[in-house]
Amino acid sequence: MKIIKYFFEFIIIISLFSIFKILGLKNASNLGSILGKVIGPYFRSQNIIKKNIKIGLGDIDKKKEKEIINGMWSNIGRTFAEYIFLKNFNLNQTGVDHIKITGIEYLDEIKKSNKPVVFFSGHFANFELMAMELVKSGIKLAVIYRPLNNFFLNPLMEYLRTKYICPIQIPKGKSGSREIVKKINEGYCIALMVDQRVSEGPRISFFNKGAHTTTIPSQIALKYNCKLVPIYIERKNEINFEMVIHKPYEVNKTGIHEEDIKSNSLAINQNIEKMIIKNSCQWVWTHDRWK
Repeated sequence: MKIIKYFFEFIIIISLFSIFKILGLKNASNLGSILGKVIGPYFRSQNIIKKNIKIGLGDIDKKKEKEIINGMWSNIGRTFAEYIFLKNFNLNQTGVDHIKITGIEYLDEIKKSNKPVVFFSGHFANFELMAMELVKSGIKLAVIYRPLNNFFLNPLMEYLRTKYICPIQIPKGKSGSREIVKKINEGYCIALMVDQRVSEGPRISFFNKGAHTTTIPSQIALKYNCKLVPIYIERKNEINFEMVIHKPYEVNKTGIHEEDIKSNSLAINQNIEKMIIKNSCQWVWTHDRWK
């Protein structure tokens, strides 16, 4: 049954990508915004979304809650539509640089040091563009990603990501762990998203409630003496973005390994919290983060 479901999903997505391509980047993004707001709510539990917003932002009025949910679906729809235009973003084929980078001096420092760092972020705005901009800026980068469940669609997404975002994509899992070690030893920086729930991992405070949290960035930083670098992207209007590179920082080391992993993972969660609060309409609230 899943095979049939995944196949039809694949056909629908390919059909939409074809329509988006005909429309062009801006029109496709605008159509994606409409589709996201209309269709999105049928695919994810509104109860989970509202529960997550309450955990993250506390008791807010219904008008603000609706604004956040509509903004989220609009952004998800836009990001989906923009996948077929990753080449345009990569090569600036529209003749316009759609992404402003703040904190470029930190990237220059990282390149000069010639030492690997760990970039971390969450699913904000068009999150795919962050790794793309790091590579375009001359950062030697490997990206950790989670393969899609849909095995018809996953090869296409892997192709787009490898071709236009970052050539070195490392899947999560045991085989991926070996590849991470190899790439760090070769001098590559690592980038990954840390805001989704993981099936394993300690419960670490996230908006004052325990949530299963990935400890990969803390483990890498502690083992290889890498700095951690928070990065963030925000959609400023339609197809224009600002990407912020925060100052690289050293992990906290006490010598008690498990406690160091937890304390540094907590600091990472706190960084993500600040990013979410900055623009709560552009984070993906649909995941059951505190399950």
